[in-house]
Amino acid sequence: MENQDIESLADSKSTHAKTDLDKSAPGMVEEGVMVTLTNEEVLDKGVLGTASIFNLQEDTGLVGSQYSLVSSIAPIAQLAWQPFSAWLIVKVPPRILMPSMVLGWGVAAASTAACNSFAGLVTVRFFLGLFEAGCMPLFTILTGQWYRRVEQPLRVSIWYSMNGTATMVASALSYGLGHIPSDALKPWQTIFLVVGLITIVSAPVVYWKLDNDITSARFLTEHERQQGVERLRANKTGASSYNFDWSHVLEVALEPKSWLWVVMALLPNMGSAMTSTFGPLIVKGFGFDAYQTSLLNIPFGAVQTVVIVASCWASYKLKLKSAVLAGFMLPVVAGIGMLYGLRHDDQSNQGPLLLAYYLCAFLFSANPLLLSWVVGNTAGAAKTSTTMALYQVGTSAGALAGPLLFTAEQSPSYLPGIRAILGLFIALVGCVALQVLNLAFLNRQHSKRRVSNGKSAEVQDRSMTNAFEADGKVQVPLSDEAAPFLDLTDRKNDEFVYIY
Repeated sequence: MENQDIESLADSKSTHAKTDLDKSAPGMVEEGVMVTLTNEEVLDKGVLGTASIFNLQEDTGLVGSQYSLVSSIAPIAQLAWQPFSAWLIVKVPPRILMPSMVLGWGVAAASTAACNSFAGLVTVRFFLGLFEAGCMPLFTILTGQWYRRVEQPLRVSIWYSMNGTATMVASALSYGLGHIPSDALKPWQTIFLVVGLITIVSAPVVYWKLDNDITSARFLTEHERQQGVERLRANKTGASSYNFDWSHVLEVALEPKSWLWVVMALLPNMGSAMTSTFGPLIVKGFGFDAYQTSLLNIPFGAVQTVVIVASCWASYKLKLKSAVLAGFMLPVVAGIGMLYGLRHDDQSNQGPLLLAYYLCAFLFSANPLLLSWVVGNTAGAAKTSTTMALYQVGTSAGALAGPLLFTAEQSPSYLPGIRAILGLFIALVGCVALQVLNLAFLNRQHSKRRVSNGKSAEVQDRSMTNAFEADGKVQVPLSDEAAPFLDLTDRKNDEFVYIY
């Protein structure tokens, strides 16, 4: 969305406008696309774990830590591609960029079925990671461009909860496709081929359904576009722009806030390797066969979905992200502690071990809460895209390093890896506390700047109020209040309020 387009909408002299957009937010079509694609992205990437219980390692000759390296190569590609990805997100319209990425990762996923060696698997997984690199940053930026800050946690939860749905779908598909007799394809090959083809077919649908921004949305009237823009005024996160301001990048690099986001992205994504890559193998080590393991992962996906939605709903109701995030990590610590403390070869422990494993699903509440926390505390087009790319670096680095904590020699209990993961989640809670202190310091700095600029020390953060309407009317500010729609960073806009 160009700045001049925003400013022309912001210049409306109408002081009141009836809105229906609080009840039916303008980005519902975009959100439907993100829901579908998150499901496909997680399915294409995560199906490696379910395929592993159908002799993937044996059929492709993987030995030692090669399976861990196959899992880690996708995030290596994401790390390498992130700088270019941040630039692409600003320069290329979402309607072009998104379907291009979808087509690329769909082809890579389907091509996995043709692999018969470590080299082949590494190659296709590299391209899978490359095409998925911009997915999460772009989804998060789109959420910030279409929704108010108070709405963002719930909106992120809707599409991010597809992690759980994808886990259930992958487990059910593995169970069903694993029973199909075939002389040409092994069960794991059938699984990769099916999920890859589904993604390829969805690429043109994404192009058909997706819009670039509110001002060009085909499904909104001109009046609805104006309302949609006005809803976002209180966010003070700036307008989207196709101009890449390098001063924003420098600001990101110099802020402690940015690097705390990276660390907080790194830790839970290292921990998720325990469930995504090695989870089925750990459950199989409890004494179950491949088909039982597939079925037992379906409840895990259900817990994921419930936890993601519940955590974001709690964040929405309490207007808090940090406390909710820290609270939802406590069951994770308890579950990992049980996995480490209980004997895996004792059949009487199967029930408690499964409970412990399902408690680990609470870790998936971390990313959606962090994503909405990051985008709600960042303003400026280039700064937001750079921050999200940096966040994705942390995510990718975690996904890269996490599997390397586990080796074939640790099978079937993987206790050394589990012990390391326990420490990561304890450290995450500490980092959340540090970021809260940092954001409180930044708010005090802005308060002092407002006083020195002749403004009130305190400003009302209307972006965190539940209702956009005031007495049934939308208060539309006049043109001299267009600052929220300029491409200002959060540090340069003294009226920006950091949220905890």
